Amino acid sequence: MRILDFGHLAGAYAARLLAESGHDVVRIDAPGGDAVRRTGPFLGDAADPEQGAFHHFLNAGKRSVSLDLKSPAGWQVFLALVRTADAVVTSRPLPMDHDAAKTGLVWTDVEEEADELCAYARSGLLSLTGQRDGRPTLLGGHMIYLATGIQAAVATAAALHVLQGTGQGQRVRVSMQDCLETFVEQAMVEYTFSGTRTERRGNRGTITAISGALPCKDGHWVVSQINRPGRWEKFMEWVRDPELMADPSLASDDAQREKKDFIMDRVLAWSRQFTKSEIVEEGQRRRFPSSPVSTPLDLTQDPQLMARGYLTEEDDPRFGRIPFPRGAVARVRGQEMRPAPTLGEHNAEVLAELGYSEAERRELLETGAV
Repeated sequence: MRILDFGHLAGAYAARLLAESGHDVVRIDAPGGDAVRRTGPFLGDAADPEQGAFHHFLNAGKRSVSLDLKSPAGWQVFLALVRTADAVVTSRPLPMDHDAAKTGLVWTDVEEEADELCAYARSGLLSLTGQRDGRPTLLGGHMIYLATGIQAAVATAAALHVLQGTGQGQRVRVSMQDCLETFVEQAMVEYTFSGTRTERRGNRGTITAISGALPCKDGHWVVSQINRPGRWEKFMEWVRDPELMADPSLASDDAQREKKDFIMDRVLAWSRQFTKSEIVEEGQRRRFPSSPVSTPLDLTQDPQLMARGYLTEEDDPRFGRIPFPRGAVARVRGQEMRPAPTLGEHNAEVLAELGYSEAERRELLETGAV
């Protein structure tokens, strides 16, 4: 199916997921490029709209058509594109509403807040992150946009499924605020039913007595001790901490919960002697749930992600040979993701598909309408 992409960060990610699914996604670019292309970091010193990391990631797998929607000729090309489209994903108002576009069209409005930090705070999610006795802590990256993009892609895909079966188009509205609040639904339900207030956990878990993110020689690792008979003794065979081993009462779950901070402080002192790989490999060998706290750099070099096909090495004409996240959906389908298009790369190609003659295409290109 053909999908027109007018999305900002969340909308563009939703459209990228639809491209991963095998749809023909046509990115409608402004003649000079849009905010996604102008968002850094950039390869090199100059803010080149072809060299931006966000553009390279969010627009992978798409085709690019640059349109001047303020010009009559550009507007007519847009209308022709809409007539051939099955869905429109947009994060900004367009001088046309869904009803005026055509019957049998999925029109997805992604309502992205002007300030992501304010949306993060208002959603309630910020109240759940950080140290238990400290201030709320922001998550790194732009997860808000990714979370909203996933919800928008799912909603659009569901509407396209209905369109395929019935021929009936739909107007879909996806709010960033609503998407963020889905992460707090469990906390809201717990409070509504029992008055339980979900509190920040900091770097230590609450479900099992021995759990949390602890420092080691080259970063952090996570441990989660399973509460089963005999597991404490096996954990002590690994840790060999004399103060913990001197108290046999710690083998009971109740004592572990009561003295959790003392236990975790001793485990913290022990784990500082090892690297992430040393301690995690040994923990897994002993069948204790343990994992490195991976950094983005770790992930780009992760042989497991390469083996699974989530990361692939691609030759990009601008970036050279780089590891690139093909994405979970594309991996399932075996779909190859094309590099992000240059600005207007597919103008002539798409115009030909719309039935414009060579002379008409040349005129549109020369006048700057496309």
